[in-house]
Amino acid sequence: MNHLSNLNYKSNLSEKELGIVTSEFEKRKKSQAVAWVLWLFTGGIGGHRFYLGNTGYAICMLLFNWATFGVWSLIDAFFINKNIRKRNEEIEMEIIQQVKSQTL
Repeated sequence: MNHLSNLNYKSNLSEKELGIVTSEFEKRKKSQAVAWVLWLFTGGIGGHRFYLGNTGYAICMLLFNWATFGVWSLIDAFFINKNIRKRNEEIEMEIIQQVKSQTL
């Protein structure tokens, strides 16, 4: 899923539904500031990955980052913003689908 598909789905929503989506998204979205602070202080053990819901990667970082002497954490920093955007798009799509099915 990407931003364009979310826009397409949102264009078919009523004003009320769009308001609900916007409100819920603001509550659930992942923050870049929080992710970067987690990376700074817990990056070696995958804290930022747990926050973004990438549990598999986070567990691997927790167990094996020491084997790369922390290089994995440094490389991972280049992908944090992309991962946040991707996760937020997924969250928004989940909310849109819930609103469309009225299960929010």
